[in-house]
Amino acid sequence: MDIKSYSMEELESLCREIRARIIEVVSKNGGHLSSTLGATELIVAMHKVFDVTKDPFIFDVSHQAYAHKLLTDRWEDFTTLRQFGGICGYTKPSESPYDYFVAGHSSTSISLGVGAAKAIALKGESADRIPVAVIGDGSISAGMAYEAMNELGDLKLPMVIILNDNEMSIAKPIGAVSRMLSSAMASPFYQKFRNNMEQFVDNFGDSAHYMAKRFEESFKLITPGILFEEMGIEYIGPIDGHNLPQLIENYELAKQMRRPVILHVQTLKGKGYEIAEGQNEKWHGVGPFDVKSGTSAKKVSAKSATEIYSEALMHVAKNNDKVVGVTAAMPSGTGVSALMEAFPNRFWDVAIAEQHAVTSMAALAKEGFKPFCTIYSTFIQRGYDQVIHDVCLMNLPVVFALDRAGIVGEDGETHQGVFDISFLRAIPNMTQFAPRDEKSMHQAVGFAATLSTPCSLRYPRGSFADVNLPESKPFGLGTSQLLISNESDILFIGYGNGVGRAKETMDLLEDEVTLLDLRFVKPLDVVMLRQLAQHHKRWYIFSDSVKSGGVGSAILEFLSDERIDDVQLVSFEYEDAFITHGNTAVVEESLGLLPQQLAQRIKGEA
Repeated sequence: MDIKSYSMEELESLCREIRARIIEVVSKNGGHLSSTLGATELIVAMHKVFDVTKDPFIFDVSHQAYAHKLLTDRWEDFTTLRQFGGICGYTKPSESPYDYFVAGHSSTSISLGVGAAKAIALKGESADRIPVAVIGDGSISAGMAYEAMNELGDLKLPMVIILNDNEMSIAKPIGAVSRMLSSAMASPFYQKFRNNMEQFVDNFGDSAHYMAKRFEESFKLITPGILFEEMGIEYIGPIDGHNLPQLIENYELAKQMRRPVILHVQTLKGKGYEIAEGQNEKWHGVGPFDVKSGTSAKKVSAKSATEIYSEALMHVAKNNDKVVGVTAAMPSGTGVSALMEAFPNRFWDVAIAEQHAVTSMAALAKEGFKPFCTIYSTFIQRGYDQVIHDVCLMNLPVVFALDRAGIVGEDGETHQGVFDISFLRAIPNMTQFAPRDEKSMHQAVGFAATLSTPCSLRYPRGSFADVNLPESKPFGLGTSQLLISNESDILFIGYGNGVGRAKETMDLLEDEVTLLDLRFVKPLDVVMLRQLAQHHKRWYIFSDSVKSGGVGSAILEFLSDERIDDVQLVSFEYEDAFITHGNTAVVEESLGLLPQQLAQRIKGEA
């Protein structure tokens, strides 16, 4: 949609249409709502001033980019948002040439912008192209953003950074500072005065330069933009993020400056949908809801694994004052918010800073505490070096509780929690185990609190599989639990939530099957596996993880080490490909992993 020629009235009408479209679709499909509503004018002004056909539009996390999608030939297809085979909830270059980069994790936009700026300069295209990066006040709390700005300020390459400040995630440091900002610095007059002053002092030697510099530094001391200015990045703001004329005027100014510029834009989350306006976390990511009342259309479901984990950790923390914990900008999503409320001096949210979260817990462990680092599986990837270097190398007893392990559904490729078994299993001193249901979760959390070494436990998004299984026995290091024993040749080995899928598959088979809850993928229960290998020659692996380096790989390594060559092993883990977005059951069906599909495969191999 080319909006270059639109009048201000037409642009404002377009913003209303975009908001209505977003509310219409998200209320039916679910998705990110308040952040993308708040960024509507910000994005419309981007498309008015910059050229999306050649300027890299880089969105941090990109869950706020729905308006961008609607402006780039996806208005009709937007009804398929986050559905299997439909529009992704994040930017995705394979979906549109106007999506510059894949984005689902935070704080990457400025680094991408710096790289794009370097490429543009090397290709001699600086006169025609300029990277534009949109980053939120939450995302800019991560260290990677400052690493990128540090280099950008040194290189002085043309780039525009739009800081979308809606006073969420890091409201106190950024919000309080932003209220003191001098709007005078945003005006064309100030920028013109500054440029003229630079030309003027060039004619009067070193003493004039010294006086001008002292004057500028004194002026900047009263403006919190000093942080960016001292890094070599021009600061403009604060700007009303819902005032289109002001946005367009300042975007034009930043574009013409031909150097690094950060525009501080203040927006209201949920703007245009009164029920969702303001700092209300529940409207960040939503399921289907009734537009008129705002009530959720979500069906009542079984207690989630996250809720069970939160209850289990609360019980442990009440009985052990050495138990502490951290999460990274996901207190309610991980269930840690309840712990933070109950023990405000022992549980912390460190914002989007997984590296800091892990390393700070390592020091607490060294001081005799028992830290629980509760992070989504997909986000612990961001702190991988710290897990190795700061925790496992010193064999410190940090617990990594990995929420959203396995397929997470509509968030898709960037959020699927499928790699943690593989990349953590490679680290010395790491113990890995997984609960299968509510009671085993309580037992697993209690067991984790007793370990004197690093460990990780993983659990799914939503509830555990609702199946009838024998009661869980207490956890012991490296011990499995044999749930069902038969004389059949077939052995089902389940890990974590895979135990439930194994039981569902078993119930569809006519053959008798032996079912093992592996519990530990590191260390393996080699005694039990040796015994089972004597009588069961067809082993099937059920685990919500990738095959490469996963549970099947661990067991194949065991069989190789033991020189057991008469066992046939088939893994129902995920193939070597990124998994798309969509309803979890639909995605699993596309992968051939529903219990009825697995049962048919096993029957076909008989």
